[in-house]
Amino acid sequence: MSLFAVINPIGTIPLFVSITHKMQEKERNSIVKTTVITAGGLLMIFAIAGTQILSIFGITLSSFMIAGGILLFVVSIELLTHGGWRFGGTISDESGVVPLAFPLLAGPGAITTVILSFQTSGLMVTLLSIAIVIGITCVIFFLTGSIYRILGRRGSLIITRILAVLVAAIAVQYVVDGLKTM
Repeated sequence: MSLFAVINPIGTIPLFVSITHKMQEKERNSIVKTTVITAGGLLMIFAIAGTQILSIFGITLSSFMIAGGILLFVVSIELLTHGGWRFGGTISDESGVVPLAFPLLAGPGAITTVILSFQTSGLMVTLLSIAIVIGITCVIFFLTGSIYRILGRRGSLIITRILAVLVAAIAVQYVVDGLKTM
């Protein structure tokens, strides 16, 4: 559940719609595939080798948890105040990678979540969790048009803001846990 709340595929619907609204269905489907494959791959890599990757850079999990918590908190504030992620520059054809796959889906919060899940629940549970959440995310993205029509802009923003509060609480917990283990 925490991985689903951190990844927040429903909360990314407004951003996904704004990025893909002028695309043909084939192009939009390509963006969905690129997004979920990239995000899923990144999360699996960090689930399997996240601790080793951090140690190569001399970063403790506590420090990463605190940094991830702070960044995740900033994202939740952005969601609460603006109802979506704002980012500069123009959107390229690789929107499925940046900003959708990284940092929105497989950002520091999700990476910290899978590393912690690996340490507490083991590899198989973590990989299964990633597969389930990424699968749900894929389905949501393929059904984005229908979901957005049902929820509407206002409904999507309400759900985004509710999930943003949960994400903020998860972020604070990361910082608290990181400080406890230092």
